[in-house]
Amino acid sequence: MSARAPHGSNQPPRIIYKKIYIEGHGAHHGGAWKVAYADFVTAMMAFFLLLWILGATTEKQRKGIADYFTPTLVQLKENSAGSNGMLGGQSITDKDNYPNRASQTGTRSLTIPMDSKGGAQVGTGEQGSLKNKTIAAEDAKNFEALKRRLMAAMQTSPLKRLASHVRFIQTTEGLRIDLVDDADYSMFALGTTQLVPEADKLIGLIATTIQDTKNPIMIRGHTDSLGYGDPMAMNNWMLSSGRAEATRRRLAAGGTPETRFYRIEGVADREPMIEDNPSDPRNRRVSITLLWRAGSFKQ
Repeated sequence: MSARAPHGSNQPPRIIYKKIYIEGHGAHHGGAWKVAYADFVTAMMAFFLLLWILGATTEKQRKGIADYFTPTLVQLKENSAGSNGMLGGQSITDKDNYPNRASQTGTRSLTIPMDSKGGAQVGTGEQGSLKNKTIAAEDAKNFEALKRRLMAAMQTSPLKRLASHVRFIQTTEGLRIDLVDDADYSMFALGTTQLVPEADKLIGLIATTIQDTKNPIMIRGHTDSLGYGDPMAMNNWMLSSGRAEATRRRLAAGGTPETRFYRIEGVADREPMIEDNPSDPRNRRVSITLLWRAGSFKQ
């Protein structure tokens, strides 16, 4: 028998259901961790991208990137070949990293060095006047022949004892002939630009030997580090340049045309042969360099 409804109503009694949720300890606590994880992955991607850029770019390109983020820098336009974009108008994948936009102001043949790798050879390439392999090979052959002739001439003359004072060194500038002093012998009278008789004959022999060549000539004078009492009256700069000029005059007197002299200079004691002992007498020397001819000048 059912209970009587309240207040004499025949409506059924209300039934209230109470739901109780019990949270499990292993359930997820929301999606906040996904945001943090995404931020971490983004940061790692940016980090590895930075490492790649550092490894794939040159110092100049990295400077261009840095300058891009300082747009007020005056040098931004000065060093970008007319462009003010990132990397100065260049691209990491550009051939020779040379700007190829319409706003560039330079020309490739003037700005890409000779023997550059990675790009087409233009301007100073195979057809350029600075890269004549035939003339270079001819000069190298002439240098070897000149060295043999000069050494042979010294062995059959009274200058034989000076052979140890003559050194031949092939450099990027050409064939350098060093006339070197030592503790027992000096090419010049002490502290002067006056050649001693044997050195005068030796330079005359060199003048005769190089008459058949056409290479420009550079002469450089060197001294040791011993100073003077009054450097305003005389010093090693004056002495080294004076000895270089004295050598030039002797070569000219021996028949060397004036037009062949390319550079005459004195460097005092700034380029010692014996670096550990700047006062060593072997640092006193005169260098006569036969330069590569214009078609193969290797500087």
